[in-house]
Parts: sequence; C-alpha cells; structure tokens
Amino acid sequence: MALVYVSLGSNVDREIKIRQAVGLLREHFKEIDLSPVYDSAAVGFDGSNFLNLVAGFDTNLEVAAVATVFHDIEDQLGRDRTLPKFASRPIDLDILTYDDMVLDIPGIRIPRPEIRHNAFVLKPLQDIAGDRLHPESGESYALLWQRMAETAPRLDLFPLDL
Repeated sequence: MALVYVSLGSNVDREIKIRQAVGLLREHFKEIDLSPVYDSAAVGFDGSNFLNLVAGFDTNLEVAAVATVFHDIEDQLGRDRTLPKFASRPIDLDILTYDDMVLDIPGIRIPRPEIRHNAFVLKPLQDIAGDRLHPESGESYALLWQRMAETAPRLDLFPLDL
C-alpha cells in the first residue's frame, strides 16, 4: 500500500471541475483526505485565478497506473493537452509524492518540483501532511512552508463543500 498526495487545480469552471475531480478520485481511491481549497493567481500566464487543493490517499496501484488514472480523469473533465503548459485548464492533477519514492522518468517526476516552488502546492500539502518529510530534502512540509510563507504569493481560503 502506497500513500499518494496529488495536487488539484482548476481555473475553468473551477468549482464544478474541482467537485467533479474529487468525486472521481473518491470513485477510484475511496477514502481520501482533502486539504482546504485555496484561491490563487495564475502562475506563468495571464489567466483567471485557480482553485487549488491537495488530496491524499492509499493505493495498491503502481505509480504509472496512478498517473494513468489521473490522465483519464483530466481527459474526462475536458483537459486539452494540445495547449501550452502554462494555460487555463478545467483540471490539472499532479502526483506530488508516492510514499518516499524519488523518480524521474519521462512524464513522471516524483517528488514534484512544484512542492518547493509554488505556494499553491506546498501550503495545502502542509495542511494535510505537515509532519511528513520531503523525500529529497528530508525536511517536513511544515518547515518548508514556514520558510516560503513570508514571500509566498497570496493564497485565500475558498469555501467549497467537497
């Protein structure tokens, strides 16, 4: 059994798509823990604000199979893979961690570099896994967030019933 953390983000029909994505994650993985939802500015392009959160769950699936499930959910919810990396999207699901695995293969990099670079990933991750350790640095997500918080872009809690 592996413990997986995934980031979810949407800035197109964002409330609807986040609810749908969480529902589909529950169908596939049953029991999931959810962080609070945050409203944050788009990064890397001019676009509408995103809703972001992190989900955690246990699975018997291998990492590649988890990635396939996430791609299928993204496709089902209208993700267009022909758009540039930094563009508006109905849903984005990224594996942040898979147990304590460190992996860098085409299409899958774990732990996800965004953990240490983007507040909209690190803050919700530390909300539900603050005591867990980053597989490469060995530092807790709470400590990483403490360091980032002072200079992080604004994140606003967004009330969304999930």
